[in-house]
Parts: sequence; structure tokens; C-alpha cells
Amino acid sequence: MAEHDPPAARVEVSGRPGRRRKARKGKSRSSGPDTAKAKARPPGSAAEAGGAPREEKNSDAPSSPRQSPSRPGRPRQKKPRKAPPRQAKRTRAPNSGTGAGKAAATPQVDSVAETKAVASRLVSVAGTEMAGGLPSRSSYRQSYAAIDLGTNNCRLLIARPSGENFTVIDAFSRVVRLGEGLAQSGRLSDAAMERTLAALRVCADKLMRRNVYLARSVATEACRRAENGPEFIERVREETGIALDIISAREEARLAVLGCHVLLEDGVGPAMIFDIGGGSTELVLIESTDTVPRILDWQSVPWGVVSLTESCGPEGNTLEERLERYRIMHGLVSDSFADFAKRVAPARESAGQTGPLRLLGTSGTVTTLASLHLELPQYDRRMVDGLIVPAESMRGISARLSSMSIEERREVNCIGRERADLVVAGCAILESILDLWPAARLGVADRGIREGILRSLIASHSSGKPFTGGRNPALAGQHHQLENRP
Repeated sequence: MAEHDPPAARVEVSGRPGRRRKARKGKSRSSGPDTAKAKARPPGSAAEAGGAPREEKNSDAPSSPRQSPSRPGRPRQKKPRKAPPRQAKRTRAPNSGTGAGKAAATPQVDSVAETKAVASRLVSVAGTEMAGGLPSRSSYRQSYAAIDLGTNNCRLLIARPSGENFTVIDAFSRVVRLGEGLAQSGRLSDAAMERTLAALRVCADKLMRRNVYLARSVATEACRRAENGPEFIERVREETGIALDIISAREEARLAVLGCHVLLEDGVGPAMIFDIGGGSTELVLIESTDTVPRILDWQSVPWGVVSLTESCGPEGNTLEERLERYRIMHGLVSDSFADFAKRVAPARESAGQTGPLRLLGTSGTVTTLASLHLELPQYDRRMVDGLIVPAESMRGISARLSSMSIEERREVNCIGRERADLVVAGCAILESILDLWPAARLGVADRGIREGILRSLIASHSSGKPFTGGRNPALAGQHHQLENRP
């Protein structure tokens, strides 16, 4: 990332080495749905900020450095500004005018109502387990970022270490449908690339304004499959400075597990974690340990909500046509899982003998269906992330949605126009997974790849091990994903 001089960043006050600048009264602003106060959870399972299925807006205002009163005959000395060092010592973390960015100080407010408003914006992320122990003292003052460019969404998360956990200071999510038309043409369309570039420009601006020290940006199935995927990655780098890493399906599965495994129900024996994306679905058979789960087996299939929807054509005008299309979707996904189902059959039997099967899902599909299970008037991440839902309830909701017309689904709370055409494909994938791993209960996670990336970055920095940028050797040692631009 290009080193720069952010507004009012890292201000030293002579004679006050331990003081922090206070936030301006009443000026703390929320960065969006992801900065709502997380629902309180026991240690090891508290909510981390993830991507709510809507665009998250930011309204930062740079704060000014502390002004000392002038004294006669002693003009105030101004220190020259310096570019932020890679490893800052005895410096102040930039505030950028957002109350959520403060790890140790709470903004000053004048009333009980204002206090509640500020508290609702502070997201303390708990339950983050990191290999290599606690972050180093210098890393507490650094900001880390993760960008996940999927087939359907572009998501950003910026956080700062806080004890054994991390605190989210900014977030962004936008539906870009990068993979639109990919199933038919094999290429990313011009319109889809323009939508995605617009979202990534927002991400690049946030990375600069938040003075991000270490970031990783990944692209998944759409860029893996598209003929012009590498060309688009280069265009993104030239126009935004963001160097996207097209990760393998294996790495995608690993990051998803790393980001959400803390929400898996307690138990012994193998468990299944899955991620239904826009262009692919990953299933991971894991064995719980005291820290990060051990991956026993995994499978990625090229069926996500976008690719499956486009491959199966229009849904038809009658109930019979809609149900037939849903049956075809379910069959395609089940066939693609067949080999994996055979491989995990012994583990499924052994897990069933030691207790109930454990299943955890992370995706827009499971969070949307969980919202319908709760009959929420609108999506609320605090209510959904970490929820345990009966599998039969999820099957019942899937059956109901698959029989509805797209116009009817648009009127359903928590679905709306953006998901109305894709949610049926997600239901078909979910039911196939429930057939493969017939757990009685399903854990729901509104977190995944971004949180997995952040854990990896913070752990690699705290342990002193260089971050290698995943499995791509061309990115080995590349700590700054936002490159220098003239």
C-alpha cells in the first residue's frame, strides 16, 4: 500500500505519551450495518462483523490534531509530517472521525440517548483465535483489511487488533454480480466489470483513508473461470491500485472455515462447514481442535446461486414449471456432490454415533433463510449470526420459496429485488447439503472469507512470520496489496 500522510494521523503531544485525542462530541458516525453493536455472546463465540446483504456506507470526517494554547514569546513549534512508518512505535492510532475506530477510548457524549447511539456503533469482535499467540504491541496500533471479490458481491472489512480479538473500524458490501452471464459466454461482461470497478474504487478510498498497514484482496470463482479474468485483475490494479489474488478453491474453503468456525456447536467427532457462493459451493469436513479446526476432506463444485440460476434457464409461469426447475437444480447439485458424499460416509456414521451431527453454513442463502425463520421485518445481522435453526424449518422455507413466483418473492421481507431471482438456487444447494450431511440443526454464520483473511494477517504479523499472499508465489512477501501509483 502506498505510504501517505493521512489527515491528522499519528499526532505526538509532547509530555503526554499516554494520552489519546478525544472524539468530537456528537460526531461519531456509523460506517454501516456492519458497525452495529454485536449481540453479546460467550467467549469464543461472539459475533465478528461480517457482510450484511446490503451496501454499507461510510460517512467519515477527518478529525483535527489537538491544538495547544499559544504562549506570548513562545511561538508554537510544528513538527514536520512524515509518511507513516511500516512499524510505528509510540504513536497514536488514526481516528478518522469514527467512534468505532477507537479500541481503548469511548467518545464523549452529552446525554443518555447519545450514549446509546454511540454504543450501538461500536463493534467489539470476540472469540478470535489466532495461531502464534497475542498480537505484538506494535500491531495493536495497525489497521488490517480484507477484500473478498466474489461472483455476486464485493466486500471489504477493516479492523484493528484488540486483545485476543479484533475491532472492526470500517466495512463495505455491494452486490456487483461480476459473474452475470458467465455461464453462457465464459467471459466477464463489460457491464459487470464496470459495476465491480466502481465498488473497488470505494474500497481503495477506504484503504487509503483508514491508513491500512496490511491488506489482502482475493478474487474467487468468477475470476477463476472467466477467460478474461486475468485481464480484469490487471485492469483493477491499474485503475484502483488494488492487487487482487485469484485464489484456488482450496484456499477459499480454508479461509471460510478460518473465518466462521468459532460458531460451530460444541461437540466431538467430525463436522461439516459449507459456503454457498455466487459461482461455487465449498464443503469442508473438519475435526475440531483447541485452536483452528483440522481439515479432513473438502470439495468445491461450480454451482453457486448465480451459476446455477443461469444454467437452469427461466423459472416458468406455472407452479408445475417452477417445481420442475427446482427439481432439476437439486439434481445437478446432488450429482456434483456424489463422490464427496461417498468419501465422507464413514465420517458421517462415526459422528452420528458420538452425538448429533454438527453443521455450519456461511452464505447469503443461509442468513436470508434464517431471517425468514425468525420472521424479521428486515435483515438484522445481530439476530442471525450464530443462530441455530432446525433443519426441517430450513427445508420448509426452501419448499415454500421454490413454489413462489419471482414477483411474490420480491415482496418477502429480507429477500427483496436483489435476491428474489437467486434465492431459489440457494435453497436447492442447501437441501442437497442437508441430504449429504443430515444434521437436525444448522448453525448460521454471517462471516467467512474476510474474517479468515484478517485472522491470517494479524496472526502472521504477531508471530513475526512473513505473509506469503496465499498459494500464489508471485505474491510472496507482498504485504501491501494497494500498490504505489504516480
